[in-house]
Amino acid sequence: MQTEYHKWFSPNLNRNMELNVYGQGGFPLLVFPTSMGRFYQYADMGMIEARQEKYERGGLQAFCVDSVDEESWYNKHIPPQDRIIRHMQYDRYLHDEVVPFLRSKNSAPKFAVTGCSFGGYHSANFGLKYPGLVSHIISFGGAFDIKQFLGGYYNENAYFNNPIDFIAGTSDNVQLDRYRAQEIVLATGETDICLPQNLRFADVLARKCIPCKLDVWGNGTGHDWPWWQAMAVKYL
Repeated sequence: MQTEYHKWFSPNLNRNMELNVYGQGGFPLLVFPTSMGRFYQYADMGMIEARQEKYERGGLQAFCVDSVDEESWYNKHIPPQDRIIRHMQYDRYLHDEVVPFLRSKNSAPKFAVTGCSFGGYHSANFGLKYPGLVSHIISFGGAFDIKQFLGGYYNENAYFNNPIDFIAGTSDNVQLDRYRAQEIVLATGETDICLPQNLRFADVLARKCIPCKLDVWGNGTGHDWPWWQAMAVKYL
């Protein structure tokens, strides 16, 4: 399988950022790691291998980015408002740097975002903020509410980076129609620690008439990579 490593200095984050690209064409995926995960985690945990044949025959191309979670949401050494600002810098890195890079490698006008666990948050947050860019949001065992990282602090910037809230608060019909044109998958398990957040988020989307595939797996399915590999086979 064709694999590429890339590294550049991000002006938005003021530091070097790394990513891996797997595959040589096909439908593009922007892949987020789990909490504080690295750009190589997705492959290391068998998620590329689970769909290896599809990557090798040009059906999928994954752009696996690094996170800055330990500098943003998980950074308890800085005030909550600064954690949010750091995440917003990450968002600009994705939008202004990674997306143009992705398009330079793959000419598809739209792409999917996907991730497991906290990568599900990043997928939903980025995908719903930019429905003109993102056609599919595919979350496995996702977590979607960032209030837990803010110790009771909440402002407008937090609201617009918390998809459970900003979708619930959206009344603009033009924007809602953009969301309704996306394909959204929330796959989780019956014993997944994030099941309540998936049920809640699916309800928020349903109340706004935004189509969503909520897929709760049985047979003891929980919150771990073997189950997410199986979900990748089904949905990617």
